[in-house]
This record gives sequence, structure tokens and C-alpha cells, in this order.
Amino acid sequence: MLVVPSAAILPETSAMAAPFVPCPSVEPTAPRPATPSPPAVDPARLSIGGEALATSGLAIPPGAPVAPAVTATSWVVADLNRGSVLGGCGPHENRTPASVQKLLLAAALMPRLDPAQTVEVTRADLEDLDPASSVMGVVEGGRYSIESLWLGLLLKSGNDAANVLARIGGGSAGRPGGVQAMNDEAGRLHANQTHAATPSGLDGPGQFTSAYDLALIARATFAREDFRRYMATRVAEVPAQPGKPAFQIVNDNTLLDRYPGMLGGKTGFTQLARQTYVGVAERDGRRLAVTLLGAETAPLGSLGEAIALLDWGFALPPEATVGHLVTPADEHSSSQAPLWIGLGVGLPLLALIVAAVWWWSRARRRVGAAIDGQRS
Repeated sequence: MLVVPSAAILPETSAMAAPFVPCPSVEPTAPRPATPSPPAVDPARLSIGGEALATSGLAIPPGAPVAPAVTATSWVVADLNRGSVLGGCGPHENRTPASVQKLLLAAALMPRLDPAQTVEVTRADLEDLDPASSVMGVVEGGRYSIESLWLGLLLKSGNDAANVLARIGGGSAGRPGGVQAMNDEAGRLHANQTHAATPSGLDGPGQFTSAYDLALIARATFAREDFRRYMATRVAEVPAQPGKPAFQIVNDNTLLDRYPGMLGGKTGFTQLARQTYVGVAERDGRRLAVTLLGAETAPLGSLGEAIALLDWGFALPPEATVGHLVTPADEHSSSQAPLWIGLGVGLPLLALIVAAVWWWSRARRRVGAAIDGQRS
């Protein structure tokens, strides 16, 4: 691997005029299956997070070590604490998400669902699932806590749990309402290339995301203590239901005990999406996220490629950056809230003060006039 001295690393602005650089890649051991080409990216969205990210090729800080060669067709490494993008390959390219879409479901619905609430599974929650897809193992008529469903979603990538959570979170609109909440949350996060068609990430019409958008979604989910706790759970017990005994679900994120500082991760796979992954690790106060899309099983697989990219990111100095993660819409507007609140409260208060002063002045004049009258 060719390494350029790290002392040459320059600020983000120095990378903006960099020429197109192909992403370091390694050929998979088996030919990639033919898949439809994703739609072109809206040019207005290419530079979100910084001009250096407006490329279908490689974006890394000048002078940084060469990024690892992977089969993933797009990826991003970002520092969630600093809100910076350390590097990426085609960060804004449209790609199919597979089960990493479940993080968007969590970002949208975890704030609004009571984990202690118990809900009943319906036939409609289960009837449209691919029998070969990953499931938690809930049964029709079974009653499960929302917390158990989150664990089944995140530990076992349960598509059945995703359907139930979306239906409950969608309120009167049901599962479509849950999917709409996911798309609303994507809009709030400015994940503008993300569109959910299914709550589970199973392929659906027009369902796309980008490596950059997934970093925004990872920042939102991993900021929640309950989400991190679920992701770090190794084994969870699911209570017995009529006709089905209690059973355990085991976390299938094998990097938890394999990669130092790993907070959690989510894998995904469909024939269209290939392998996808989102993972977050923390070391020495740095919380790095890796998002990758379109990876193949060999030679490294998505987990091996995630390890290589995280190692590369942690080896960079903290200030190294080629872009930034944009701020969610409500956080931006809330920064203006004190001004509007101040005006809303301050103007009436000022009016009261002026009126009080006027009244007091008139009262003093009247008292003064009365005293003068008595004196005369």
C-alpha cells in the first residue's frame, strides 16, 4: 500500500479542487450478478456536506494514507462526535439499502413508541414476508412488548418485527403510515437521497439510499441510549406465546466481540442490494461510523471491509476531513427559537413596563398637583 506522509494532510477546503480519483477496489471472487442501474443523482444534492463529496470516485483528505481496496461500490467513514466526514467512495451515489434501512425505522419510531407497550401480531403483519428472509419469529395472535420487537429487529434483523413496529408507529394509517414516518424522518435529517418503500429494507419500488445518508441516520440512532443498549445486547429472551414456547434471540453482529470499541452494527443483504453494512465504534473519545453499500461476500465480506475502513479512519488524525454531516432540520430551526421566543415574550413585557411607567408618572403628577393645591 502506498502511503503519503500524514504531515501533508490539509484542511477540507484544500480537497475541493481535487481531480477525480477512482475508488480503490478489489474484484470479488465470484462475478457480480447483473442488477439494474440506479437512477442518476440530482446534481443539486451531490455537494451536500461539502464540495469534495461531489464525486462518484474517492474523496479522502490530501496526504492521507490510501484507503483500503474493497468490493463495496460506495462507502463513507464519518466522525459522529465532530460531525465530520473522514472519507468516502461515491458518498452520494444512489444504492439499494437492504436491511440497513431498519436503522431509519428506528430513527423514526423509537422516539414515539413506549417500549413497555404490549401489542398483538396480526395476520397482515406476516402474510407478505418472504419465507427465506430473516425473521424474529413472532406468531399471529402473539403479544409482545415494543422492546422485544426492537430487539428482534436489531439483533436478528426481523422483517416480521419491522412490519409490526411500522403498523403500530403508523397509527390509524397502519404500516403505510410507519413507512411515511420513515420518509419524514429522512427529510428531517436531510437524508435527501433516502426513500423507504418497505419498513424492513426488503426491496421495494424506488427504494434507495446513499452511504452519506446512512451516516446521518447512524448519527441519529446511535445518539440514543436505548438504541445503543439494544445494539449491544448479546442475547434476549422472548416470552412464550400460545402454541410457541419462549425462545432466545442472539445478536448476529459478530463485530461486537471482534472489533475493539464496537458499539453495534447492522448488516443487510438482498440479491439487488448485495451486502450492506452500518457500524459504529468508539475509541479515545472518537466515535466513527462506517457505512457501505454494494459489497460482495468474498474476499472480505461486508464485515471485513467495515473493519478495514474503520482501521483506516482511526489511523487518521482527528482533524482530517473532506466534508461534514449536515444538521437535522429541527436542530437548525431550534437554534433560532430563543430569538423568536424572546421576541414573543419580550415585546408584551416591554409594553407592560412602558404602561406601568406612564401610569406611575401620571399618578405622581396628580399627587403633586393635590399637594400643591393643599399648600395654596
